[in-house]
Amino acid sequence: MRTIGFATVLIVSAAAVSAQPAMQAQPKPSAAITAAVRSAQRSDVNRQRDEYRHPAETLAFFGVKPTDTVVEFSPGGGWYTEILAPLVKGKGRYVALVNERGKAGAEKMLASKQAWFGPTTVATIDGATGKSNVPAGSADVVLTFRNVHNLLMGDDPAVAARTFAAFHTMLKPGGTLGVVDHRLPETMDTALEKKSGYSKRSTVVRLAQAAGFKLVGESAVNANPKDTHDHPAGVWTLPPTFAQKDADRTKYAAIGESDRFTLKFVKTK
Repeated sequence: MRTIGFATVLIVSAAAVSAQPAMQAQPKPSAAITAAVRSAQRSDVNRQRDEYRHPAETLAFFGVKPTDTVVEFSPGGGWYTEILAPLVKGKGRYVALVNERGKAGAEKMLASKQAWFGPTTVATIDGATGKSNVPAGSADVVLTFRNVHNLLMGDDPAVAARTFAAFHTMLKPGGTLGVVDHRLPETMDTALEKKSGYSKRSTVVRLAQAAGFKLVGESAVNANPKDTHDHPAGVWTLPPTFAQKDADRTKYAAIGESDRFTLKFVKTK
């Protein structure tokens, strides 16, 4: 009986693994993506993060094209915006998706670089209702970089689900949702998602699948095996934040930025 039970576990485990897409070969970035990443107009501070964030490889994996309507959720200071907006300038469309509190800041950030970025749009989403003014079925790609953990850390546990549902609504059938976030190992306590800045891959997959997405690819391009995921101030202990300031700074600088998963989903219908 023990032998049978062990074999059963092996079969179930193998089936679970085979149901997940394997790590995929990294596609070569297009000339357009390469040019956008190498642009001398990008800030030096942002360019220094390329070795950890691999923007050309990440966007190539997500299949972003210059003709796409790209929605970037919560662009913050515009790290990826400096690549995405010029990439689609004149051929596609860049949309910054923020909550109402972030609208003024996003508009200011985009306006300050309008000559470089070209026409852009700021759209809003209400986390309390999931409603957005991005037209349904209008986006080719929705991208979110290091933001899902913020949705999980709030007081309302349903914000993340509503936000993923909104992503699904705004995408065209066959459209892509690309997610990069700080990885919380599956063996660690899920409660850490509320305070550490790390999120479990399984949590993101669950949210996306519940919203109607299909997981079609995963890349290790943003993985960092040096990250132990258990820092005193969470993910913000690591660069570029260095929340501990000078305490063990050399140690954390040697680790680099966080270990991250990179997941590609599609809207199947």
